[in-house]
Amino acid sequence: MKRKSKILSWWKKENRGMGTVEMILIIVVLIGLVLIFKTQIRELAQIIFEKIAADSSAILA
Repeated sequence: MKRKSKILSWWKKENRGMGTVEMILIIVVLIGLVLIFKTQIRELAQIIFEKIAADSSAILA
C-alpha cells in the first residue's frame, strides 16, 4: 500500500505543470500557423474590412 500511495503522490506532483506546458505548446503552434499563413490571413482580413466598410456606407447613405 505504501508503494501505491508513493506512486500516486509522485504522479500528482508530476502532473501539476502539465497545463502550463500544454498551453505553451498550443501558443507555439498557433504562432507558427500565423507565421505560415500570414499573407492569406492579411488578405482575408482586408477583404472582410472592405466589405464591412462598403456595407456600412450603404446603410449610412
